[in-house]
Amino acid sequence: MNRRKISIIGAGNVGATCAHWAAMKQLGDVVLVDVVEGMPQGKALDLAQAMPVAGWDVAFTGANTYDATAGSDVVIITAGLARKPGMSRDDLLAKNTEIVSAVAREVAGRSPEAVLIVVSNPLDAMVYVAWKTSGFPTSRVVGMAGILDTARLRCFIAAELGVSVRDVEAMVLGGHGDQMVPLLGHCTVAGVPLAQKMPADRIEALFDRTRKGGAEIVGLLKTGSAYYAPSAAAVQMAEAILGDQKRVLPCAAYCDAEYGVGGYYVGVPARLGSGGVEEIVEVDLAAAERVAFDKSVAHVRDLVASIKL
Repeated sequence: MNRRKISIIGAGNVGATCAHWAAMKQLGDVVLVDVVEGMPQGKALDLAQAMPVAGWDVAFTGANTYDATAGSDVVIITAGLARKPGMSRDDLLAKNTEIVSAVAREVAGRSPEAVLIVVSNPLDAMVYVAWKTSGFPTSRVVGMAGILDTARLRCFIAAELGVSVRDVEAMVLGGHGDQMVPLLGHCTVAGVPLAQKMPADRIEALFDRTRKGGAEIVGLLKTGSAYYAPSAAAVQMAEAILGDQKRVLPCAAYCDAEYGVGGYYVGVPARLGSGGVEEIVEVDLAAAERVAFDKSVAHVRDLVASIKL
């Protein structure tokens, strides 16, 4: 049997939890890679020993080198420094550029047909780095951001209204940071526009909390950043790609003419299938949303301009 392989680079909280979610969905066998000796091996062994209890047939490998990743179908890159209180995602730029560029080169040489899913921050810039250094086509390099941002907003709306998260739809575009753009016209509760369910000031408060969702968790944890929701979002993308599901999900995807972005990775709705990003879905933006989106793109452009590869 030709089993699919998911390699996860970085076996810290985000990477190890990605491995757990991927196992739950039985997407394929999992390879965990980290520079810390013994850590990926130990987590892989622990996860493997949970499989008889869960009843999932998933094999795990832990490694400190990239050879075990050869022939991967999907590679999830979580490696990099995590945010600490008081740090913005942008503060991580220089060090994580160094880390992500090295990772992208290593995995591209061993899995030339893989799709890369980047989780490292600052997200939009790191996807760009992975694309440039891997040599892959833009369609096979994508970033996890919009699913997480959208999930946070859906969570907050559901809690505010006392409804199931399954009945709340939302969409958040733009860069993964304080400039992200929640789209009010695409927020609904069981198909009813959110603006009919909640006053404007409460909606804006939830939008603001969403923009600062990562920082809120960093402030509470004090010694780390979010990992359950980010890893769940990354694995949802992997599932869509491995299953050729053609799901339209908000991702950091390469846009040139689309939305007038001009050749950068930024959060937009994208159709994910076996080829990675198969289509950028353009939605109509209200005038204020267009201004906010363009401002967000400008911030991503400035970040990318400061990258030294």
